[in-house]
Amino acid sequence: MKQTSLTDSFEKYRKKTRKEQFLEDMETIIPWKELCEAIEPFYPNPAGAGRRPIGIERMLRIHFLQHWFNLSDPAAEEALYDSRSMRQFVGIDLGEEPAPDETTICKFRHLMEAHNLGGRLFYLVNQYLKEDGSKVSRGTIVDASIINAPSSTKNKKKQRDPDMHQTRKGNQWYFGMKAHIGVDSKTKLIHSVVATPANVHDSVILGDLLHGDESRVWGDSAYAGQGGVIAEHAPRAKDFTNKKGSRNVTLSDRDRAKNRNKSKVRAKVEHLFGVMKGQFGFTKVRYKGLDKNAHHLFTSCALVNLVMAKKTLLRRQRLLIQA
Repeated sequence: MKQTSLTDSFEKYRKKTRKEQFLEDMETIIPWKELCEAIEPFYPNPAGAGRRPIGIERMLRIHFLQHWFNLSDPAAEEALYDSRSMRQFVGIDLGEEPAPDETTICKFRHLMEAHNLGGRLFYLVNQYLKEDGSKVSRGTIVDASIINAPSSTKNKKKQRDPDMHQTRKGNQWYFGMKAHIGVDSKTKLIHSVVATPANVHDSVILGDLLHGDESRVWGDSAYAGQGGVIAEHAPRAKDFTNKKGSRNVTLSDRDRAKNRNKSKVRAKVEHLFGVMKGQFGFTKVRYKGLDKNAHHLFTSCALVNLVMAKKTLLRRQRLLIQA
């Protein structure tokens, strides 16, 4: 895929940036063949003498760049002309061809959304990690995070996105969607994802976040009192969710100490949201409608898992090369 331009040989004092190193690592660990095969049945393959569509892998690489660097379709086109490392990752030599335009990038995204391929990529990435040794353990951490949406009505229809809703957290009101995830307590990999409007309570989705073989389930106080749901979906699991106090019933010192111990495990889930929101910049929805943003969420979770498993995958590949 990579092409070397004429200017490379003249950059005597060039230094490899963190972005370049990140893209090189992703280039190495992503199972491109399997992911492209999942898209191929839905990708256009017109007969005749017309212009051939751009290759699946090249478009998938651009699609991943959009998630990693929080790029819209026009911004992705601009970035390919601006960033040498991104062009190298995608395999574009401006001396030979232009970068795909924003319309082409948009059409590929619509194809992915129309066939729910974000969920398929999430499944394939998890299967790839499982085959590589990252097996799901018997503990699951559940959590949810709000992804903000524009609350303004200054648009053509003079209304907010009907798929998004508002909710209150503390004394602050938020409008948008909610990302619910189930995370393996040992490997810190996401194994379950659900997208809902923001007003759906965390505990309502609990059963969908469990794989059924758990022996322990961790969660914050939003999941308190859901022992029956846990017993129904994971019969062998013990409830390690934090206890919740109220205005009339305060927690004892022993309950607070237990919550602190549980939170030491539960806090691992924040690392995942840290990558998703802090590194990828997925703090606001980019599209209108829950389905499109759910597709974005599933793809982001697949890429978050690859980032979390990056060191392990690179180490194993180095060992295979040495062997």
